[in-house]
Amino acid sequence: MRSQNRIKRSKGEWAFTIFNYLFFAALCIIMIYPFWHVIMSSLSSADATMKGGVFLWPKGFTLETYERVFKNPQIWSGYFTTIIVAVTGTVLGTLLTAMTAYALSKDAMPFAKALMVLVLFTMIFNGGMIPNYLLIKNMGLIDNRWALILPGLISAYNVIIMKTFFRSIPDSLEESAKIDGANEAYIFIKIILPLSKATIAAIALFTAVGYWNDYFSTVLYINVREKWALQAVLRFMLTQTTQALAAAGVNVVATTNMTAATIKAASVVVATVPILCVYPFVQKHFVKGVLIGGIKG
Repeated sequence: MRSQNRIKRSKGEWAFTIFNYLFFAALCIIMIYPFWHVIMSSLSSADATMKGGVFLWPKGFTLETYERVFKNPQIWSGYFTTIIVAVTGTVLGTLLTAMTAYALSKDAMPFAKALMVLVLFTMIFNGGMIPNYLLIKNMGLIDNRWALILPGLISAYNVIIMKTFFRSIPDSLEESAKIDGANEAYIFIKIILPLSKATIAAIALFTAVGYWNDYFSTVLYINVREKWALQAVLRFMLTQTTQALAAAGVNVVATTNMTAATIKAASVVVATVPILCVYPFVQKHFVKGVLIGGIKG
């Protein structure tokens, strides 16, 4: 019965399927190999990295580069700042985005359409770098970690995704809750948010990755190196490796198993791996949340 019920594919369909598999397999290799090469370079000896070539596995395996990188106090201060900024910004940003989108999803809210137009306006136009800097300066947030958090708390794109999802929730749920005596805050916290876990996970991932990868805000607003975000520390090490290690008390010339190239590679791995570890835990929610928020409504 099974063989009879199977849909027969033509030769063209089989060729197209095989082509898709080969194409996407090649695409995955092209995307993954550069990062794999960086990891292998960071684990290889100085002689191997100086000779170059294809790195499918470490050549002259050594962990001395990572030991030196982790002895750099700027790496740890960068981690501290980035974790504080990413966690605080993600929690507050996701909550404020959900509250904003929930309010704008209600037709009964006064001037809801006008406010939505203003939200959309920010996706096309912004004040610019100098006005933003003057705003942060006038608020007294220069060299303050809040300068890395506040400007990116709410994204218009995220608001649109959540608003679209909230409008897909049946009004009967809220009406029945109001009949039972629930107020708006109770409905939002106890009913709406639990139904929005997938979308919230997607928005939280967007926000967390944005904060983790942001280095330009540090360049603009933070002058004290001890408060630099991790990506700014990484940028400094990639552009001025010798100076950065000299400030950390590391003499590259005096070492035998590492070079500036291996130090750069190890720094990239150290700054990238933590945020990559988040993806497996939120991937299923991420795809589902984006589809729900983008299609329904």
